[in-house]
Amino acid sequence: MQDSITINFTENLKMITIVDDNFSQLNDFLHEKSFSKIFILVDENTHEYCLPTLLGNMQTDLGFEILEVEAGEEMKNIQTVNQLWEILTEMQADRKALMINLGGGVITDMGGFVASTYKRGISFINIPTTLLSMCDASIGGKTGIDLMNYKNMIGTFTFPEHIFVYPKFLETLPFKELRSGFAEMLKHGLIADKAHWESLTQIHKLDIDGVIPHIQTSMDIKQNVVEEDFHEKNIRKTLNFGHTIGHAIESLYLSQGNPILHGEAVAMGMISEAYLAYLEGLISEEDSTLIIENIQKYYPYLDISDFKDEDIFDLLLNDKKNVDSNINFSLLSGIGSCAFDHKCSKKNITASLKFYRELNDA
Repeated sequence: MQDSITINFTENLKMITIVDDNFSQLNDFLHEKSFSKIFILVDENTHEYCLPTLLGNMQTDLGFEILEVEAGEEMKNIQTVNQLWEILTEMQADRKALMINLGGGVITDMGGFVASTYKRGISFINIPTTLLSMCDASIGGKTGIDLMNYKNMIGTFTFPEHIFVYPKFLETLPFKELRSGFAEMLKHGLIADKAHWESLTQIHKLDIDGVIPHIQTSMDIKQNVVEEDFHEKNIRKTLNFGHTIGHAIESLYLSQGNPILHGEAVAMGMISEAYLAYLEGLISEEDSTLIIENIQKYYPYLDISDFKDEDIFDLLLNDKKNVDSNINFSLLSGIGSCAFDHKCSKKNITASLKFYRELNDA
């Protein structure tokens, strides 16, 4: 592991700040604002591994409370949110309170939703602690929770006041969490930047040192898309590549009480949807094969043999991108470009699922 981690953010990432080891940028932010109280949302993992670093460096005279939830996607629901709303009410949080979301995608998604709805909205900031949340989930102003195992069905479009990134938090991650976040980085390259994709796929050993130099590019891609289409009316839909099928599979695992990491589902979704793009005539068979083989270098086969096509289609039909009961996909039109609102035949969707299942036999 290298001794220091440096990320140079470009000018357009105005809401995102890299913090030093003293968290001086965060302290300046807290000093300049007029918050009444601070509430720090964590799960048991970030409570143990990240909160001591934050509290050891956070300098403020404001009172603060720690709100801890259990870790995992299965906790991202209205029951947990209701408990947090009740706690904020019992602790007399007012509209000048600040919520600090210290964690991965579940914490930033759910914490943002709690803050954006409590008393019609209180301020919040994100301090992402995983690769997935640094590169994707904490950026873009989407907040949300799951409903009946459907991913992110309830939520708001609300920007955080700021995002503070401390890359050394990546040192606390298990390998599977790092690999999960890497899937979103691969997606960014595939939909928008061929050179980024090619650089990522040259990484032979997936570790922090290999990933760090590429984080800025992924964050730039995500933020640029969001700035162009905040409310997801057009180009922002391309960020859903791999997520239509991936979310369905993730939801089915969640319904079994056997949740998988988001990036694992997205990797499976990108493989299936790359093949689907070929079947739909959007990319060549050569490009489809190249994409699939490169993703397979990093991600083991995800067993979907327990899931019937009908169950998968039931979830696809409830996808947020759909209009008039049509399943809308975001599919690659090349390596580095992506089409959106693409309606696929059921025959080709079924064939793409069959293709993925048969990879285990290859």
